[in-house]
Amino acid sequence: MVGLYLVGLGLAMMIHTGLGVPPWDVLTQGLQHQTGLSFGIAATIISAIVLLIWIPIKQKPGLGTLINAISIGPFADLSKPLMPELDGLFLNIVWLCLGLACVALGSGLYISANLGGGPRDGLMVGLTRVSGWPFWIVRSLGEGTVLLTGWLLGGTVGIGTALFAVGIGYMLQITMKLFGFDPKKTQNGVKASK
Repeated sequence: MVGLYLVGLGLAMMIHTGLGVPPWDVLTQGLQHQTGLSFGIAATIISAIVLLIWIPIKQKPGLGTLINAISIGPFADLSKPLMPELDGLFLNIVWLCLGLACVALGSGLYISANLGGGPRDGLMVGLTRVSGWPFWIVRSLGEGTVLLTGWLLGGTVGIGTALFAVGIGYMLQITMKLFGFDPKKTQNGVKASK
């Protein structure tokens, strides 16, 4: 839960700067822009839709999957009032980078609990399995589709989106190692038994 809260806090920090958010959160902002819903409610609706897509591709959620789906967006909403006033581009970029680091730290902690992948990640894994395509193609097409859709709906694309795209993988590798999680020693997202 601490990891999931840190992800929500990091997203709130990134949103606060107005400099761009991760691709799935661009889609969430687009839905928010079109409906007037809070970010948290829009994120939860998208998570629910993604989990419904898991049914035909026979992807199985874990407890962590379900908790992720209902908590990260509301945690971002709860963190919104904690955001300070930031004057100038430099302070906004620093805050954006701190938000990205917070997302990576929280994600590393959450993933290391090994209670099931997040809805969006599980969707990409399931689509890879069903399609037989390489994961990088499925992930790139998926992220590109939600990014474009979110942008067309009014979501914020910017330097934060680019920093997330190029930095999150490396940062997650560091935080997962920090919390003792080695993805090479897992099978289908669950730690392999000896």
